[in-house]
Amino acid sequence: MTDHALLLVNLGSPASTSVADVRSYLNQFLMDPYVIDLPWPVRRLLVSLILIKRPEQSAHAYASIWWEEGSPLVVLSRRLQQQMTTQWTQGPVELAMRYGEPSVETVLARLAKQGIRKVTLAPLYPQFADSTVTTVIEEARRVVRERKLDVQFSILQPFYDQPEYLEALVTSARPHLAQGFDHLLLSFHGLPERHLTKLDPTGSHCFKDADCCKNASPAVLATCYRAQCLRTASAFAERMGLADGQWSVSFQSRLGRAKWIEPYTEARLDELAKAGVKKLLVMCPAFIADCIETLEEIGDRGREQFVAAGGGELVLVPCLNDEPQWAAALNTLCERAPLAL
Repeated sequence: MTDHALLLVNLGSPASTSVADVRSYLNQFLMDPYVIDLPWPVRRLLVSLILIKRPEQSAHAYASIWWEEGSPLVVLSRRLQQQMTTQWTQGPVELAMRYGEPSVETVLARLAKQGIRKVTLAPLYPQFADSTVTTVIEEARRVVRERKLDVQFSILQPFYDQPEYLEALVTSARPHLAQGFDHLLLSFHGLPERHLTKLDPTGSHCFKDADCCKNASPAVLATCYRAQCLRTASAFAERMGLADGQWSVSFQSRLGRAKWIEPYTEARLDELAKAGVKKLLVMCPAFIADCIETLEEIGDRGREQFVAAGGGELVLVPCLNDEPQWAAALNTLCERAPLAL
């Protein structure tokens, strides 16, 4: 059977490190109502203000981690795509980016032109958030609706607690942990608190007490990003045999003045340095491919901050990237993706 395509979708990247390309990318990204969930006029004003200075700052950050082949996130995602072509036997394996190129629209239109009628849509995010998973699904549905494509989707569900994903994490991280460390920090991408509270089906779960995410009901867990991150972290730690004091969780990449989920990675780096941690390992399990948030935010700025605060060595553990076991795990997860209603 060769008529069932697999479409991997990652976040995306600027086309280059030029300020103009970074501005265009940031504008598309930040104007997504699932990313900045404010009314259009307010969102447009806020993004316009952000775009005054942010593109130049971000262009410098991208330039510091850019590879000869291009954006690390895109290059690594393409390498994963190549790994998946040996795993997925039902049809072609394609890659799209939610922002930038290749776009979801371009790839879906090409698949439809090739006669593909079945597509497994795979948002490459272990934990659920509207700003990652939902926006990919809704963009795919928009393309099919507006271009009148005859395409039926199966959709990869968030896999934060799936054994295949967790075992791939363990296999990938084990050699780094085996070299010794004082503390392991699992740094997840952050979100504004309101992104979680608006999805809380109970209206009473989020941030009402310190353990709300640890004790989340199945209904809450289904859409609570923070609870899913904590489940990933604790399941990983259990599989690695880590004691409670050996690891902790934090959230990075804050933007703007809104209240974001805590604890903040920046604060944890200072706390761990002041606590006498000399060798700190940092993993970023919300990302399946290394990108500006891992390589520059943690690997460069985070390392500088940790050392300046009195810490010793900060070692960034690579993401899953194109690890063979991860490709095999992803294939298994995609093969059991349910048909979208």
